[in-house]
Amino acid sequence: MPADAQKRVPTLDQRAMHELAVTTNVLEIALRHAENAGRVREVRLVIGQLSSMIDDSVQFYWDIISEGTKAAGSKLIFSRIPAVLKCQACGEEYPIATRYDLTCPACGGLKVRVLTGEEFYVESIEVEECSHDYSDSRVGEDSQRE
Repeated sequence: MPADAQKRVPTLDQRAMHELAVTTNVLEIALRHAENAGRVREVRLVIGQLSSMIDDSVQFYWDIISEGTKAAGSKLIFSRIPAVLKCQACGEEYPIATRYDLTCPACGGLKVRVLTGEEFYVESIEVEECSHDYSDSRVGEDSQRE
């Protein structure tokens, strides 16, 4: 590997810090949506094949940082989106087998555009409903008298 390429490859510490920051953002989103609800049960994440996110690392950080919040004990569900490229030379659209081989299978071209595979987003958040106590019947009675 050329020396300049080595500088661009993130170290384990850099990758871990990136995953921690991203997981923290996901937790903030989940808690914001659960603000007027009960506990967070499940968060579904969509992650593209070309994303550097590692499911186990995200889950590891989630378990730690969600402790003591409405999201404690909730599940993360990961969906992976395959990478699809489009060759700029011949127009061929094709899935890639590995992250490092972007060569067009039709013409051998290397000038490509990513169509899918870079995604990272929260697809859905499942929360428990808040349990409100409406047993005080006077509320209804007062509103009927007015």
